[in-house]
Amino acid sequence: MRWDFWMAPEGVIGEGGEMGAIEICLVGLAVVIVSILLLRLHAFLGLLLGAFVVSVLTPGVGTEAMSRVAEGFGEGCRKIGILIALAAIIGQCLLVSGAAERIVRGMLSFFGVKRAPMAFLGSGFFLGIPVYFDTVFYLMLPLVRSFARTNPKVYLLALLSVVAGASMAHSLVPPTPGPLLVAARLEVSLGMLIPAGLLLGLVTISVGYAYAHWANGRFGISYREVDAPGIEIDEDRKLPGLGWSLLPILLPLVLISVGTFVKMKGEVPDWLAALSDKNIAMALGAGVAMVLAARFCELKKVVHEALSSGGVIILITAAGAAFGAVLKDTGIGGELSGKVGDGGGVLLLAFVLTALVRFAQGSATVAMITAVGIVAPMVLDADLGFHAVYVALAIGCGSKPLPWMNDSGFWIVSRMSGMNETETLKTFSVMLSLMGVVGFGVVWLASILIPLN
Repeated sequence: MRWDFWMAPEGVIGEGGEMGAIEICLVGLAVVIVSILLLRLHAFLGLLLGAFVVSVLTPGVGTEAMSRVAEGFGEGCRKIGILIALAAIIGQCLLVSGAAERIVRGMLSFFGVKRAPMAFLGSGFFLGIPVYFDTVFYLMLPLVRSFARTNPKVYLLALLSVVAGASMAHSLVPPTPGPLLVAARLEVSLGMLIPAGLLLGLVTISVGYAYAHWANGRFGISYREVDAPGIEIDEDRKLPGLGWSLLPILLPLVLISVGTFVKMKGEVPDWLAALSDKNIAMALGAGVAMVLAARFCELKKVVHEALSSGGVIILITAAGAAFGAVLKDTGIGGELSGKVGDGGGVLLLAFVLTALVRFAQGSATVAMITAVGIVAPMVLDADLGFHAVYVALAIGCGSKPLPWMNDSGFWIVSRMSGMNETETLKTFSVMLSLMGVVGFGVVWLASILIPLN
């Protein structure tokens, strides 16, 4: 593996003063980061502007620059638009119907009061698959606080358990937006990424739980009352059954994974091929979720709210797809392949690049969809020696390290937990960074021992 891949190649400036692919890529990255971080533009606008700049700078594109961006945007919507919309519906229906709360209470009942932090860890990870991190945190915080009032000395352990579970699912397991686009750009089937993300997630959240346990004893941060909205729970609320609550999440995950496994073994029956199609499987899960929601609230309002939030995510993700598409036109894959070298170098580049973008602009999702745009052309054209799913997992792990004050999740955890900035840095930030680094180490080792190619 070569370690000088970041150095500019000879002849980066081509004949006629044309910029090389790596230089164009760096300019595009700078535009995205400056737009989001300094100009405070919405991530959709920042990614779209970056894509347009890259397309304009690419030799031979000329007046077709914007049409190239539009084509990449449309292709991104085609691949992930329906999935994100359906995932948003599932998540919102689980929240308003009480199914999400039922899952958490079911976990608490299974593990018992003494092992409540493990219940928070498991339920946070499970709910983080269809529901965004901040929403999972808001949902589970009242239960954490209720538990901590009678167990104040393990408050930090319970709190960080929620963070560890929900944050890793958000970066590793579709149908959350980041893993969805990463899978689409790397041409990795969801049936492969879902079980791989789940397995790696179990390893990384175990590391997070171990750190949370150590930090709880080391820093002595006990329960604190916080004057914040939405931290009380209704003990008398009628909730759906546990089986029905789990079904909207489990049904699509199982159908997609089983379909992929059967396909690897031989021909897939027509009925299974239909049911295991990612869009149909997610639609079935959304259908069950809507049935649940209709029993407890006004369905039309719930779906409207879900699609409103999901629409924004679709725009951001599709803009990321456009950014990746125009980067491919620059020939970045060929230039990076010659500098990075073997498959291990590709994994390292994917991890480091994602971590740097995350550190620069704060959003894990934006970091993932930005990094995959650079890495994907190289992965698709190279013989890695292992399955591309490992690159997807490396990108997911790379979205965890170095969260700080420019990350919205940092402030949500800090303000809602009662911790100051220093306490949040040495607990929340260190734990996520550790999980990401250890996760990448596991991915690297697995790519050598179990290449799957």
